[in-house]
Amino acid sequence: MKLARFCTSPTDRLKQNEIVVTQMYRASATTSASVKLNSKLSWNSLAYDSAAKLGNNWMEIQGSNNWEGLLDPLDQNLRSELLRYGQFVEATYRCFDFDPSSPTYATCKYPRNSFLTRLGIAETGYRMTKHLRATCGVHLPRWLDRAPSWMSTQSSWIGYVAVCQDKKEIARLGRRDVVIAYRGTATCLEWLENLRATLTACWPPDDVATSVHLRPSTPMVQTGFFSLYTSSTDTCPSLQEMVREEIKRVLDLYGDEPLSITITGHSLGAALATLTAYDINSTFNNAPMVTVISFGGPRVGNRSFRCQLEKSGTKILRIVNSDDLITKVPGFVIDDYDVANKQAVNVAALPSWLQKRVQNTHWVYADVGKELRLSSRDSPFLSKVNVATCHDLSTYLHLVKGFVSSTCPFKATARKLGSI
Repeated sequence: MKLARFCTSPTDRLKQNEIVVTQMYRASATTSASVKLNSKLSWNSLAYDSAAKLGNNWMEIQGSNNWEGLLDPLDQNLRSELLRYGQFVEATYRCFDFDPSSPTYATCKYPRNSFLTRLGIAETGYRMTKHLRATCGVHLPRWLDRAPSWMSTQSSWIGYVAVCQDKKEIARLGRRDVVIAYRGTATCLEWLENLRATLTACWPPDDVATSVHLRPSTPMVQTGFFSLYTSSTDTCPSLQEMVREEIKRVLDLYGDEPLSITITGHSLGAALATLTAYDINSTFNNAPMVTVISFGGPRVGNRSFRCQLEKSGTKILRIVNSDDLITKVPGFVIDDYDVANKQAVNVAALPSWLQKRVQNTHWVYADVGKELRLSSRDSPFLSKVNVATCHDLSTYLHLVKGFVSSTCPFKATARKLGSI
């Protein structure tokens, strides 16, 4: 058995995670919504190849074979698709009102009918069909009643749904694609949700509501992420309800043609993307292929949650920066699970008393899906490597743009070696 990333007690690990998230919050508070990197990292330099025709190979690009043979070296068509979906995520930051003094704080600055046009990405061939909002299930402590109102903003704009409508783009993609894109953490209460890092039972609720003691096979996810996905108010439905309503409408309209659902997000948005994929495949028996493209996402759930994702056919590609602390939290991971053979958890290498304690902490997470591992330190263009820049979306897109393979990690280096 291989034991990895387990070197502290659960209490120490909790403190470590709180420190990491706090550092990330402080770093992000001193920067703009999008960290200003080297001019070579502007969005124009990250343009994707919109002429690449996927045709009958679209399912492979979407992960039907778990991206075997496409990641190392990185396939050019897959690279273009990752950058294209990164553009949809980048749009969630550009249209979000980050100004706490603004009367429209935490909302989308553009209406649905002009959303993509105002962001300069109307040429994608997609049309936005629905705004999405997330509601926090936590409230500020009573002693903070006098805090500014923006600190207690409970519901905020989190992303959108867009459907490909252009016939030429549908032909290029080989199917009609539905995109759900989510931004990362932005509001005070969202940061508090991030800190609720113990695991809680998720769907199906009927199975867990009657159980006083949860079975080891119960799918469990991070409490704060689950709260953001399922919480609602009297005036705002939950993100879960909005997603289900829109996906049902899309399936009614286009369910008889080749269709895919691609859910993408950065940071918190990557976690919500994973929950959304799980929910769609659990709710709709006629769901098309569901793929998650995750940029810099934290861990989401336990081993049983991962098993349920795999059984449902959900395909997840996690793009991870080795220097990004957020991808290493919450909780800890015991790498003792054989995905291929579906073997049971075996922690025999640990003392018996510690085995039981580990299983009862609700802090044992499992990484999901396939991983594309990159590193800020491989890029000759990143002069400043810190907590904020390593986690920034523009850094991730820059690394995707430049990555070649594990033996030749960046294009600038590859050119010097004469590899490409």
